Amino acid sequence: MGRVLVTGGAGFIGSHLVDALIKQTEVAVLDNLSTGHKENIAHHMDNPSFEFVEGSISSERDVERAIPDVDSVFHMAAQPDVRFSVSDPLTDFEMNVVGSMRLLEYLRKADVTKIVFASSGGTVYGDSEVSPTPEETRLSPISNYGAAKSAFEMYLSSYAELYGMSAVSMRLGNIIGPRSTAGVVYDFYQKLKRDPTRLEVLGNGEQTKAYMYVTDAVRAAVLLADRMEIGHLPVNVSSGERLRVSRIAEIVCDGLGARNARIEFTGSERGWKGDVVETDLDVTLLRSFGWTPSISIEHGIALYLDWLVESFGPVD
Repeated sequence: MGRVLVTGGAGFIGSHLVDALIKQTEVAVLDNLSTGHKENIAHHMDNPSFEFVEGSISSERDVERAIPDVDSVFHMAAQPDVRFSVSDPLTDFEMNVVGSMRLLEYLRKADVTKIVFASSGGTVYGDSEVSPTPEETRLSPISNYGAAKSAFEMYLSSYAELYGMSAVSMRLGNIIGPRSTAGVVYDFYQKLKRDPTRLEVLGNGEQTKAYMYVTDAVRAAVLLADRMEIGHLPVNVSSGERLRVSRIAEIVCDGLGARNARIEFTGSERGWKGDVVETDLDVTLLRSFGWTPSISIEHGIALYLDWLVESFGPVD
């Protein structure tokens, strides 16, 4: 693997990916720090094999600063919030489709032909009737965020065919772990920190999702990059495990020492508009490349809670 560019490399998943890649190659990061944080990559700043470019994927000038001698790209930059995409669909489109397309076109002009894209297995399939859901299932998103991820996947498919690019779309499950300040575990932690006697859970608690610990997701990304061939390959990237939201609430309460907290459900089927009630990703293809998970989801939640407490303090 030659020099690589990680867009969104100061963010949650992107910074963990940088940690893994820097051990084997030169890494450039392009991040506008809208959701990422320099602290996530501060420990690499003095490494001669590392370069940080503060800038946007939508700016040709910024991309040109980041891509000299780059062999492949991990495209992790995104507007990451499903609920935001519902309330402001045009901004979500500008960031997740237009921005990604501008990046892809800059890469084409620069003859950078390898790209790994952080798509979303939790949203591109929508309310799939096939469970576990394999990659050949029809895409039927029910959120604007999922529609944007699906749209860019289609462009990766056409660019691969037209221009001989190699592209992998990682259809990620719900990724958890240190440096994340979003998602259900973080939301529960924040609620209990405000009031350790009560935990409100959006929905009826029966929502069941596919989860994965961040270091397992990173190992999958590196493996898939090593195995890329010309063409577009979508791959479900998740642990194969699922958890009900109600069970996550119990684990979080127990892990934070709030065992007596009253768990209350808002009662709706979906936690919010665009929320997929059940995701169950078939990871047979990922496993066929030799990948296996190393951290169970419940253990991963415990590790994540340890980091939250260390970073933001205990629940009183």
